Amino acid sequence: MMRHFWELSIRGRWFRAAVAAALAVLLVVGTAPAEAARGKQKRPAARAKAASKKAKPKASASGAAKTAKAVPRRLPGDFEDLARVYRATPTPQGRAALMDYALRNKDVFGVLARLTLGVTDLEQGRHADAAAHLEMVRAKLPQLDDYTGLWLGTARLEQGDAPGAVRVLEAVWKHTPASPVVTPALGTAARAYALLGQPGSAVALLVKHRDRLAQPKGDAALAGALEAAQDPAGAAAAWQRVYYGYPNSAEAADATAALERLRERLGAAYPPPLPGAMLARADKLLAAKRYDAARREYQTLTTVLTGANRDLAQVRLIRVDFEERSTAAALRRWKSLEVSDPEADAERLFWISAAGRRLEDDSDIEYAVDLLNRKHSASKHRLSALVAAGNRWLVENGHERYENYYRAAAEGFPGEEDGAYAHWKVAWRHYLERSTEAGPELERHLRDWPSSDKASAAMYYLGRMAEERGQKGKAATWFSGIVERFPNSYYAMLSREKLASMSRIRPDAEVQAVLERVKTPKRFETSPFENTAAVRQRSERARLLSTAGLDEWAEGELRFGAKNDCPPGLLAMELAALLSKRGVPDEGIRAIKTMVPGYLYLPMDAAPPEFWRLAFPMPYRNVLETYARGNGLDPFQVAALIRQESEFNPRAVSRAKAYGLTQVLPSTGRQLSRRLGIRRFTTSLLYQPDVNLKIGSYYLRSVLDQYNGRWEPALASYNAGKTRVDRWLSWGNFREPSEFVETIPFTETREYVQIVLRNADIYRKLYGPSTLAGQAGEGRDTPQ
Repeated sequence: MMRHFWELSIRGRWFRAAVAAALAVLLVVGTAPAEAARGKQKRPAARAKAASKKAKPKASASGAAKTAKAVPRRLPGDFEDLARVYRATPTPQGRAALMDYALRNKDVFGVLARLTLGVTDLEQGRHADAAAHLEMVRAKLPQLDDYTGLWLGTARLEQGDAPGAVRVLEAVWKHTPASPVVTPALGTAARAYALLGQPGSAVALLVKHRDRLAQPKGDAALAGALEAAQDPAGAAAAWQRVYYGYPNSAEAADATAALERLRERLGAAYPPPLPGAMLARADKLLAAKRYDAARREYQTLTTVLTGANRDLAQVRLIRVDFEERSTAAALRRWKSLEVSDPEADAERLFWISAAGRRLEDDSDIEYAVDLLNRKHSASKHRLSALVAAGNRWLVENGHERYENYYRAAAEGFPGEEDGAYAHWKVAWRHYLERSTEAGPELERHLRDWPSSDKASAAMYYLGRMAEERGQKGKAATWFSGIVERFPNSYYAMLSREKLASMSRIRPDAEVQAVLERVKTPKRFETSPFENTAAVRQRSERARLLSTAGLDEWAEGELRFGAKNDCPPGLLAMELAALLSKRGVPDEGIRAIKTMVPGYLYLPMDAAPPEFWRLAFPMPYRNVLETYARGNGLDPFQVAALIRQESEFNPRAVSRAKAYGLTQVLPSTGRQLSRRLGIRRFTTSLLYQPDVNLKIGSYYLRSVLDQYNGRWEPALASYNAGKTRVDRWLSWGNFREPSEFVETIPFTETREYVQIVLRNADIYRKLYGPSTLAGQAGEGRDTPQ
């Protein structure tokens, strides 16, 4: 029932009247509003202009019964357009139109109009006007009293009413369910206490709720309160948590200035920072590619730290040169550096091996690995060096050399993820060589690394070996195990094809015993789509905020709920639908990926169909199908490629400076535009979906033709280039396309091919002929 309701509420234009009625009930009795309508809309400017002309006075209903029957003359889509236009461009004319709407409509949309006005007035410094609007909203819309409490409290504080601000703000941290705006509310309350001359109260409040504060904003507010309360040592400790823990945050600059001031004030009483924290700060600067800042930090640390921490600072100081591509200079410095700490020395040797690999100097690789084997056999830096050395020869197909490195990594580090990777390379080489050790090595991989991300591959090829021996029961059990545990994987797709040609076969007990050990840690213990009271409450609040044009706050509400107190599935759908409606389906895809990270471990029937369509959207469908079919391509295969390349963001730009939906290089676009009759080509044309799809589909067809219509090498070439793919194709006598794919030495390219083929399989299920009956409206050329 709930799934059917969701699907109707996403598309049904007729549903607007029901939305209005439900929201009217909500205003008086607090029931949940229906899903906001998502039909096609006129251009926002035209709708906003129409809103101010068409609004008419309307008598307010008295009593809950009358309100429940009252359907506002203004429909939610009309108001929403008006609010969004004003939020995007808050002009006096727009403000007047929205105010006129609020005065003429006494329903919930009129209240939301005042919310839009109140928040925008607050942002523009009209604090008295903001307070007036927000006072009324707070009384009429208790579902959002934490949000209105924050905004009203801020307005009152800006008006100089600190006591009134504190009283209003208390609703935020006392709110049920827990509020996403606790951190800014507590910060504003701390400011109010400071104006009242009560910094101790601010400190007590922030300390009491410190575990609820988002960092580093929380510690920055606490530091300010502690300093005002004449506790400079406590303030210094709080600022140090910001300075060392969050060096790349906006608050870090405030922390720098505050700590300089406090160091001078405290003198010998200044609390010394921990060496580990100091080193961690430099490491975070390096990770953020702030190389100049990291270099300065490490240089300072080599003079103030001692022992192991100083040794690590020296090693990492040289790494800055390595990251800036001064590889030869970094290699010389690492080789001449002497450190006494074993772990620092192991790290130094690993980076020597990394520099040797980049410079293709095998003697340096062997030198570093040999010392790591003899001096630091248990260090994870040895594991990293062994894997890197193996990879050096993997890309050269030097299996006689890489197997030794990989086997040493697997034997020495059986519980590590890199150990699983290394063993898989050994097992795969045995399989390709049709060795008698292939079966035992594949089974060992499942036994010793049951959580390996290559488990589905090991299962598939064990199934293929059983199939070749005529052991149909064993083969079917392996294939079924993949489908059950990894339902949306590349190897599940291949396994379903195998199972389709097999009659019902009794499961093999021996294989099932092995399968029981295979773990899929990202699977859900319970359904992420449970429609709990908390989910309904979070969704209701987000819809109200979004209807008022406050999308960033609606998004925060949904993400907070998914992270803290709700099954994430329906909230992820809510957010993805909101983002898709705003014309950014790529952000909707990413929302699902982050909020429901294990979603691909769900069988298709374990989630609402709309969830999968939001996770695998197909915007620009008409033009995509036109150019795909015009070039003899499967449209679903093209959609699958676009989802992986750009996630349907028409303005996506890659690190290699490829542009648009299909990620076309400007040089390719310029060359092909002449053949396709595109005049006056410029790089900016690649941002246009029609142009990008025209060029991208033509180019993809040409790549596919180079490989006689074989998608696996064509996709690999699209990602890594023809020269590499032609070389990889010569590396083995591949008996099926998946063997070539698994042999690709670049993890990025191998996974790219597998993901695109998997995506295409899902797109066919969602949008293929068998599903078209329920897909009315899916052929729009622009995202809705």
